[in-house]
Amino acid sequence: MIEWLRSEALEPAIELGGRKIPIELRRHARAKRLTLRLAPDGKAVLITLPRWCASKEAIAFAHARAAWLQAQLDKVPKAFDPAASRLLPYKGGEIAIDWREDAPRRPTLEAGTLRLGGPEETLGKRLQRFLETEAQSHFADDAAFYCGRAALPVAPVKLTRARRRWGSCSSEGVLRLNWRLIMAPDFVRRSVVAHEVAHLVHFDHSGAFHALLDELFEGDIEQANRWLSASGRKLYACFT
Repeated sequence: MIEWLRSEALEPAIELGGRKIPIELRRHARAKRLTLRLAPDGKAVLITLPRWCASKEAIAFAHARAAWLQAQLDKVPKAFDPAASRLLPYKGGEIAIDWREDAPRRPTLEAGTLRLGGPEETLGKRLQRFLETEAQSHFADDAAFYCGRAALPVAPVKLTRARRRWGSCSSEGVLRLNWRLIMAPDFVRRSVVAHEVAHLVHFDHSGAFHALLDELFEGDIEQANRWLSASGRKLYACFT
């Protein structure tokens, strides 16, 4: 199958579920083989390939595994619109949205209800900004806590809208964390922050890294990882 596809001029896209989905290629110096996955929102097929691998072979690789990709696409949660539902995912639960045209634009969270005004047609954007503001605040507190545990200076935190990673740590010591984690339970969000703080000391996934992470994180890291594996895609179903 792959040999036949290699001979064809294939565009970097594949037909799945009645729609054309782009194939995104990423070369990695340490990659030894092709790895294939579907983006969490189902909007792209992601392939990591070694530097020596031809792009056409990577595209053929995706086409040869169309059935597997379709099965993964079938698992992607349906889009959820908080503005329409008047429910906002927040810290592992949902809070009610009380929108009134004559209410102040600035959102206020009181007793499990988010109250705000402003134009209804821009409600979704303002709800997302509210979550991003909450994420920045919680991430900063989390980073300060774990940096303190690691006896490190408090690392700066920046939000990311990445659709491939929950967090990253730059060589300059900047933590980049996905704002959508504010919709996950606290222990899940904090596990990601602890993970990236551990990378400030060990820029790898060695035994020393995992030993430090176990010291830093107060919860069950495997439980947090299982939650992200099982439910992480749902976070991408909002504000699509």
